[in-house]
Amino acid sequence: MPFSKFKLNDGNEIPSIAFGSGSVNKGHDIHEYVEQAIEAGFSHLDTAQFYENEDSVGQAIRESGLDRNELYVTTKWSLGKVDDAIRSSLSALGLTYVDLYLVHGTWLLPDDNDMHLFWRNIERIKKAGLAKSIGVSNFNFEQLQSLVKIAHIKPAVHQIRLNPYNYQEMKPLLEYHAKHGIITEAYSSLAPITRYPGGPVDPVLEMIASKRKIATSQVIFLWVKAKGAVVVTTSSKKERLREYIAVGDLDDLTEEEVRSIDVAASKFEPPSGLDGKRMVVNKKLVLLLLLFSVLVSAFIFIF
Repeated sequence: MPFSKFKLNDGNEIPSIAFGSGSVNKGHDIHEYVEQAIEAGFSHLDTAQFYENEDSVGQAIRESGLDRNELYVTTKWSLGKVDDAIRSSLSALGLTYVDLYLVHGTWLLPDDNDMHLFWRNIERIKKAGLAKSIGVSNFNFEQLQSLVKIAHIKPAVHQIRLNPYNYQEMKPLLEYHAKHGIITEAYSSLAPITRYPGGPVDPVLEMIASKRKIATSQVIFLWVKAKGAVVVTTSSKKERLREYIAVGDLDDLTEEEVRSIDVAASKFEPPSGLDGKRMVVNKKLVLLLLLFSVLVSAFIFIF
């Protein structure tokens, strides 16, 4: 069956596969890639202030000729005053509202003492009709738990890195999501075959793919689906996009297949400093890097 929609805790619905404009697309004109995604069947577009390409996503939306209610658009706060950030994003996208507004990550958030004031500003975005739903991205368990305790409006969505190799690490978060009606969005799900090929899960993925006559990427997305998460993915290739969308028409993995992937993946040992281990991020350093990025972009534009 086609990719279904998930019901959010605020009553809205979210398509369960999204085309992301981040990763290697940061700072690039990607309107052609977004157009390809829409043509392939993606109705959910995921972008962010930090990606520096909301304007080209907006161009693709305008050129698609689709009615606003035919597309689901997510963007994310990364920097600056919340009200200024959302209005800047809406202007770049050419929209009057987004369907989902996420806090992009914890590295630029205020200290915990100021969290409730910051989240009140996010809640006001929803109340003002500038975003139909609100949520977060890349929070750890303790950060999400603290936020839920003080929220008047609970986050509807939490977008996280999720793949077979970090599933055990993320499992407590997934259980917390389920308990509080928070939908999980999964990005970097293809890491086992794109970043860590040759790992312990490969033979299992290949066996399932061979038996079903599908691609290993499709097996992974079926695994994400089995975990109850929204798939967030990207590609510049039309054939890949069609391959990803086709997952919605495939039979679900059996419980045994899901379990075999989980067991094999649990034997993976990530390279030091990568996926499995969290790094402490210096907020001032991130701010300086973002400022440098803005200055470089301005210099290129002027000269």
